[in-house]
This record gives sequence, C-alpha cells and structure tokens, in this order.
Amino acid sequence: MSTHPTRNNLDLEVRKQVAVFLNERLADLLDLAMQAKQAHWNVKGSCFISLHELFDSVAGVLPSFIDEVAERIVALGGIAEGTLATVASRTSLPPYPTDISSGAEHLEAISDAIADVGKRVRADIGRAGDLGDEGTADLLTGLSRELDKQLWFVESHLIGE
Repeated sequence: MSTHPTRNNLDLEVRKQVAVFLNERLADLLDLAMQAKQAHWNVKGSCFISLHELFDSVAGVLPSFIDEVAERIVALGGIAEGTLATVASRTSLPPYPTDISSGAEHLEAISDAIADVGKRVRADIGRAGDLGDEGTADLLTGLSRELDKQLWFVESHLIGE
C-alpha cells in the first residue's frame, strides 16, 4: 500500500493494515449506495412510493460515512481508492440482481446487502481496536449503528411478507 508522510503517531504498519481494510469497506459502502439507488430506480408495485423513498433514504445516509472512511484512510497516510473500477473489483457484495422489480425482492436484496456490510464493519471494529486504532474503531462503531438502523427500517417492511 502506498503511503504519504504524516505526523500521526500510530505505527506505520498499523496505519497500513487499517488503510487496507478501510479501503475494503469503502468499496462495500460505495457499492451499497449504488445498490440502494438501483432498488430506488427500479422498484415496482403497490408500495412503490414508500419503497422508492426508503431506498433513496438508505442511499442518502451513506455518502457522509463514505466520506469519513475515505478521509480516515488519507489521514492515516493511505490513499482512498474509490474509483468505479476499484470498487467493482474490491467489493465483497454480490452483484445486485438487475432482473427484479417487486418491492419484496428489492427489500430482500437490500436487507442482505446492508446486513453483509454491517457484519464486516463490526469485524473491523475489533480489528481496529486490537491494533490500537481507537479513532478508526469509533468511526466504524458509528457506521455500524447507522447500518443497523437502516437494516431495521428495510427489514420492517418484510414483516408479514
């Protein structure tokens, strides 16, 4: 991993390790935002407007966290790798199904994606803490809470489905 000079007193190897997994989460978050927009644009059915707005809301909360993760990478001396090509090759999420249109199908797909990213973020909280990077652990804790909240909002529409 390329680094740039910084006076940050975390050990260089710690900063490198953290930047690697933060770049993985950056790819996941950028992909998740685009998956939520895919659902927003393509949902059909009797609950169209509420789901259209829900998926837009999910996509809408992610940019501030995407920015925080990217800026943390750079603050640690790394390079935030958020190009479309990098995201496509690095995301841990499966490709979003483009052949679905019903609200229930989109709710399932977005719930799965949010849960997957949330699981990885929680693992990274522990990794950051174990490495002594409490700043990153704190950032990821806030992200984890927001992902849990968004998962709750989306999954709540699946009750009784």
